[in-house]
Amino acid sequence: MNQSLASRISRVPNLHDACRADRVIDAIGGLDLSAPLRDLVRAGASNSPYLSALMERESAWIGGLGEASPEGLFLQELERLADMAALPRGEALGLLREVKRRCALLTALSDMGGVWALDEVTRHLTLLADATLQGALGHAFRDAVVRGRLQDVECAQPQGSGLFLLAMGKYGAFELNYSSDIDFSCYFNPDKLPVSGRHSPQEVAVRITQATVSLMQEQTQDGYVFRCDLRLRPDAGSTQIAVSTPAAEAYYESMGQNWERAAMIKARVCAGDTGEGLQFLRNLQPFIWRKYLDYAAIEDIHSIKRQIHAHGGFGDIRVEGHNIKLGRGGIREIEFFAQTQQLILGGRIPVLRSPRTSDALDALADRGVIAGGTCRDLKQAYVFLRTLEHRLQMIEDEQTHSMPRTKDGLANVASFMGYEGGDALAEDLKTWLGLVQGHYQRLFERQPSLSKSAGSLVFTGVDDDPETIGTLKALGFSQPEAISATVRGWHHGRIRATRSERAREKLTALMPLLLDALAKTANPDIAFTRFDRFLTGLPAGVQVFALLLSNPDLLRLIADIVGTAPRLADHLAARPGLLDVLIDSEFLHHQPSLASLHEGLAALIRTSRRLEETLDAVRRWAKDQQFRIGLQLIQKQIDGLQAGGGFADVAEAVIATLFEACLREMKHAHGSVAGGEMCVIGMGRLGGREMTATSDLDLIFVYAHPEVVTTSDGERPLSTSVYYARLAQRLITALTAMTAEGGLYEVDMRLRPSGNKGPVAVSFETFRNYQRGEAWTWEHLALTRARVLGRRTELSARAEAVIRDSLMQDRDRYKVLADVADMRARLDRERPARGPWDLKEAKGGLFDVEFIVQGLQLVVAARDGRVLRTNTLEALQMLREAGALSTQDADTLSFSLQAYQKLAQVLRLTVGEVFAVSEVSASLRSLIADTLGLSAFEDVEALLVERERSVREIFERVIGGAAS
Repeated sequence: MNQSLASRISRVPNLHDACRADRVIDAIGGLDLSAPLRDLVRAGASNSPYLSALMERESAWIGGLGEASPEGLFLQELERLADMAALPRGEALGLLREVKRRCALLTALSDMGGVWALDEVTRHLTLLADATLQGALGHAFRDAVVRGRLQDVECAQPQGSGLFLLAMGKYGAFELNYSSDIDFSCYFNPDKLPVSGRHSPQEVAVRITQATVSLMQEQTQDGYVFRCDLRLRPDAGSTQIAVSTPAAEAYYESMGQNWERAAMIKARVCAGDTGEGLQFLRNLQPFIWRKYLDYAAIEDIHSIKRQIHAHGGFGDIRVEGHNIKLGRGGIREIEFFAQTQQLILGGRIPVLRSPRTSDALDALADRGVIAGGTCRDLKQAYVFLRTLEHRLQMIEDEQTHSMPRTKDGLANVASFMGYEGGDALAEDLKTWLGLVQGHYQRLFERQPSLSKSAGSLVFTGVDDDPETIGTLKALGFSQPEAISATVRGWHHGRIRATRSERAREKLTALMPLLLDALAKTANPDIAFTRFDRFLTGLPAGVQVFALLLSNPDLLRLIADIVGTAPRLADHLAARPGLLDVLIDSEFLHHQPSLASLHEGLAALIRTSRRLEETLDAVRRWAKDQQFRIGLQLIQKQIDGLQAGGGFADVAEAVIATLFEACLREMKHAHGSVAGGEMCVIGMGRLGGREMTATSDLDLIFVYAHPEVVTTSDGERPLSTSVYYARLAQRLITALTAMTAEGGLYEVDMRLRPSGNKGPVAVSFETFRNYQRGEAWTWEHLALTRARVLGRRTELSARAEAVIRDSLMQDRDRYKVLADVADMRARLDRERPARGPWDLKEAKGGLFDVEFIVQGLQLVVAARDGRVLRTNTLEALQMLREAGALSTQDADTLSFSLQAYQKLAQVLRLTVGEVFAVSEVSASLRSLIADTLGLSAFEDVEALLVERERSVREIFERVIGGAAS
């Protein structure tokens, strides 16, 4: 069509957040939008924070939408990607994301406004995925030529190379969701791929695939293009991300499962060598479409339905939180209603082989396989549910399929769908879900067992079931015999969690979902071993298994935990009650303030009668909070820098709470010091809010009291110095003592005046005089990260003034920097780095960055006090503003510091400070690479080496050079 977008608008969603809509209209004010388009833009902004951000970002571009054809504009944007291969990588990243942004906005407007029907919406989204993936693959090919991996044969175009990508699932069927992953697989003909030199076809194909995926899903300041899922390739648990066509064909001929046949129904070539891809699909036709099927094969096809029962968590249909894709009566039931019959009949009836769900239903009705009324009902339900799915995903650009659990969330979706309220939407949704459920159940009237998932899963008896071993292999487990023996042990009640008959029944129902979730981790065997450890630690299993059965997302989250972070898995086993909390999405997204942490902890211990009860309660609370932060970190809800602040806030809340508890104990035993008070100063990573999961607490205790007061006023009075020393020691003991709930923190007191030789708590006068006249340079370096913790008091203010005044003294620049250089050289001699992964002590590592920052803070603070920030990254920014560092040096140090801190957070959480790179699990390798924005773990060490070299050069120039 050539008609304009504005002229074709036939509907406009209702407003949900009029204020946000007005803000967006104001932000893009000055654009002469026609009334229908203006109303549509306003409605979209009111219903979707994501769309409102797109509109503001693309405000100038929106101005050209009104009179243009949306189809023409869409193709015009895609054509911009035609010559992308020759662009530098940074420009290619930006172009891909700009095209995605504009096409996503145009598609949303055309969808909301009724300009495009559902099939047009999904087709355009698929065309966008195709164009961006083709552009990314072309760029990856050009890069492979530059790197000497491919011969420069006709500029190494993907077409004719023997390498191709197969779109799978909804992507393959031109039915892509608004915020969907794109499922595809990479295949290559090893005899045709024009590799160069000694490079193998497998290596080159994998590198090209990695580069392509990185261009598509790398998070930049402009976001990402599409998340890529390559798990539908043959035996994904044990194959590389690019598979040779001979290996793939051999796999499908000998190992292919019926669920893989179902996946291949929708497969199509979406990028690369089209001819080679079409030939590959022709070769697979006998595998996908079997002319004759025995009873066992049909039963196995029906096991696809069993999986949906397991994943959907069957029960009463309810709107709040209902998963409209996997849940009862959802989209997946419509798809598998068609697919199971296609697999059974498609070998003999070619017209049933359509990849698109609606076309497949039409073909089944035309052949008399299903009634016309059934076809009509399911197609209408499909349009309703897919449209609803798009609205859910448009709100925040999330790959969600679940209805909101709150009234406001339901009201938002209802207005977006054009309803007057959530009740009206809920009523229609229940009707459609119930209709789909009825048709689906009538197709499979016999209630299936949940003991099959892509094949037999039998764990009874004492011997391995051969079919079960094959199923486990197909799922991706490399040690199926050991897994089978362990599961049989569970069923035999060898652990506490499965000693009741009810628990074992629940476990039997859970097994398909459990094994599937573990198989989708990067290393299924390690994940299974850790899950076994988690299960063994549970005191009982019935409630846990029931919870996991009804919450597949929770099970996938636990699979992530056990597959990546054993520290978190161990805590979860000790505190199974956290499973209830994990269901709440707020637990993964909420980052409480220090004040709310303190309030929550104070409320928790309010009923504790004895200090021992308080210590146990604080330990449970702190470990739960550390678990939350660690979980948010591995789930990529926060980055390493946010985690550092989060860990520090938890520690500060603990210190403040235990300080008050210890003070009450001291007052009860020895009374009070009239007019006296004590404050706690956090140093090091605590002071800088850069803590990790394993950080010590560096503390200094300072007290003050009137000169005339020399003792406390209790029945057993103490001298003031002894009183505060004991108070400090009590707090240290409260923080470090092992209780029934384990340990909490290690405390390091070496940064107090006079170090380990000095008193545990020092008077304010001693602290002031020492910092002003006796402290060494290294002590003032440490003081740059000093932060008074807890509530604000007169003593807190006085201590902060001493710290600031001490740091702002005029100093001999050359002496300070010479001292810094000498201290760093001594560290190099006494604690030599073990390699580039020794993030703190490697030359050019974290210590070098901190020495540069702290040394410059000391020499610059006298003229510009803004540089006195306890957080290293913030201090770097201030040093740049103060002119103490060039922009280039500051940027290099900032980038390196962030990389070190993000990586350190993940390593401390998962493997600790000392580890062997060769022993890092596949799942952790993936997490580490992703943390640093890299596509492959093998690139991490190269990045560290390059970062450390750059930082060391700056250190030697700024510190060593200035001091010489």
